[in-house]
Amino acid sequence: MSKHVSILALALLLAPPIASADEPAAPASPAFTDVPELTAGFRFLYEQKFSEGREKLSAWSAQNPDSPFGYAAQAASYLFEEFYRQNVLTSDFYLNEKKFLHGIAGKPDAEQIKNFEEAIAQTRKSAALRLASKPNDAEAYFALTLAAGMESNADMILKKQHLEALKRLKEANEYAKILLAEQPDAADAYVAMGSANYIVGSLTVGARMMLWFGGIHGDKKLGMAQVGKTADNGRYLKPFAQIMLALAARREKQNALAQKLLLELTEEFPDSPLFAAEYAKAMGRPIPAEMKP
Repeated sequence: MSKHVSILALALLLAPPIASADEPAAPASPAFTDVPELTAGFRFLYEQKFSEGREKLSAWSAQNPDSPFGYAAQAASYLFEEFYRQNVLTSDFYLNEKKFLHGIAGKPDAEQIKNFEEAIAQTRKSAALRLASKPNDAEAYFALTLAAGMESNADMILKKQHLEALKRLKEANEYAKILLAEQPDAADAYVAMGSANYIVGSLTVGARMMLWFGGIHGDKKLGMAQVGKTADNGRYLKPFAQIMLALAARREKQNALAQKLLLELTEEFPDSPLFAAEYAKAMGRPIPAEMKP
């Protein structure tokens, strides 16, 4: 048992058995509860209605400026939109080894990247303020996990800054471990850890050995299992984990798993052209023009 947990247990044993009636209970973090505005915002993102989603997420964040998760959600809206524009979350990208390991052809939209980076900076600033007054704040660590994970994806796939991406992967993994020690049911965090493990595990043996000496490890099987935890039990990032796991499954020729996940996504988000197109491809069917993203 860690020292801080032992101290907490002792404090609980010594505390009065009945709390003061005048002392309000600590509010639940929006990162780990169902907030209708956030749920609606993320749903728009998964339907590829990015402007509507960002409007919802930004409005909620403006009303809750002390929440680091709100800024992380805004950052996600910019990253998702650019991934969609660049066809990143597709089997065409995942099954192309050069693209998957080295990034997009060309450059990302400069304005999208600027907005994304500003939202990430605000996420980190807000989380730091939280941790200054409450060192074990779970929402702060969750926001930092997401920020590092999203930065790693942007660096690796969009900017093609691979060394920076790997540093951020390691950072996301470390934050996720701290978070899960404080908030074991934060299933959304596993997608960051799983992404790190799967991507590094997909590199050549020589590249993995070089990274191993730098403390960066990867395992494709473990990575898919971790992403699967978010795909099964996640809250806001469950659909994101489902599409990532489905595409990884296609890379690994686990077609039944890919088809199952993509069918679930098309049923939950019937207005999404992305999920409909990927399900058709996984089933070996032609893609009608109206389904093409």
